[in-house]
Amino acid sequence: MFTSNFSRRDFLTRNSHGFGAMALWHLLAQEGHTSASQTHFNPRAKNVIFIFMMGGPSHIDLFDPKPKMAPLHGEPIPESLVQAKKSATGGILERVMASPRKFQRQGQSGVEISELLPHTAKMADEICLIRSMHCEQSNHDPAQLLMHCGTPLFGNPSIGSWVNYGLGSACKNLPGYMVLTSDDGHGLEGAGSSLWSSGFMPSTYRGVSFRNSGDPILYLKRPDGISASTQRARLDVLSDLNQMHQQSTGDTEIASRIASYEMAFRMQSAAPELLDFSKETATTRTMYGVDAKKTRSFGTNCLLARRMVERGVRFVHLVHSTWDHHSSLDKRLELNCGMTDLPAGGLLKDLRQRGLLDDTLVVWAGEFGRTPMGEVRRGSTAGKEGRDHHPNAFSLWMAGGGLKRGHVHGRTDDFGFNIEENPVHVHDLQATILHLLGVDHEKLTYRHSGRDYRLTDVAGNVVKEIIA
Repeated sequence: MFTSNFSRRDFLTRNSHGFGAMALWHLLAQEGHTSASQTHFNPRAKNVIFIFMMGGPSHIDLFDPKPKMAPLHGEPIPESLVQAKKSATGGILERVMASPRKFQRQGQSGVEISELLPHTAKMADEICLIRSMHCEQSNHDPAQLLMHCGTPLFGNPSIGSWVNYGLGSACKNLPGYMVLTSDDGHGLEGAGSSLWSSGFMPSTYRGVSFRNSGDPILYLKRPDGISASTQRARLDVLSDLNQMHQQSTGDTEIASRIASYEMAFRMQSAAPELLDFSKETATTRTMYGVDAKKTRSFGTNCLLARRMVERGVRFVHLVHSTWDHHSSLDKRLELNCGMTDLPAGGLLKDLRQRGLLDDTLVVWAGEFGRTPMGEVRRGSTAGKEGRDHHPNAFSLWMAGGGLKRGHVHGRTDDFGFNIEENPVHVHDLQATILHLLGVDHEKLTYRHSGRDYRLTDVAGNVVKEIIA
């Protein structure tokens, strides 16, 4: 019988090179040099700007015109359509609420977009509009998690984490996954930071929250009286101590800690430069609305997103809250569209004129849509009506990155309630995003708790019909 007098400490000491390799692996992965950071075929896109409109924008009022609803406004919805289906909040919503918004065909493609989005509409010939999205989740947190993490459960990696795990970062001085948030004054709602979590992956793949004013990242600035050389020396000592601790514990998360310290050191000069808009022209600032009160916050985030992809940031995540319009739908839709439409349209225009749109995939999406029936939560006062959650059918748009331009995919019924043609599940969307980045969603896996996980779980098909 083989016996050994090695203690656990002896084993770790004699095999410490293995843990050093783990640390090196994490550092190399950040720069895109590991075996995991390989595409499976030629990519159409290099970067992603994922614009998430938290709360569920109304497809019926923004992207999916339903003129046949107008003469039925206020009438009971056909029972055959909903079969007395209960809403997400438990009430039965039976009366048709037609959209008061006008839709017009835009550009040479003739894509119909709401009057609430005039600047997005000007870019209609660049947009691929999907009107047949669907999912199974009718409440915010699980639906948002499904959209971002491929599962309605907390604790899983977000799509940005998967992209950076699979492809690595193309930027040495900025994280490969960055997050920018804004809101309509009601604050950030829903699943929050879980939407850019690395879940069970090392924290080096987590989305880094970036502020659009002041210190870009809190506690990043070098303390007064500390020179760069002094800080570099301190980091070297700290790195040595961390590696020694890793050798004694075997904790692979320490490699992520070492990588984060190194990235923070490089970001001390890169982040302020990123926020410096002094070289942006007045025309560009106006295009994004960065100098106007209404559009300043989201517009600054959109301009930062362009500057980030220019510098090689792989995945930029813009989150705007909240589109959860259970009441005062018309008023709050105008508010949110007024804050976001100009910057979103400006982002597309700027990416196109700079030659960045071909390599950058832009996605504009919420977690679900809204019902074609009216909802009254604050009494029966006219103008207070809203719409409830609707996962059966909703719309989103994408642009660039190898997609068809000026294209509409999918169709819903005359009420925007059910899908009639070319349904696209959230997992299909995720598979398509990865495909455009050159990644096979079935092959991009991560081993955790004895099984191989993937973003699309055990589902998902690439929507080839929208690829140019």
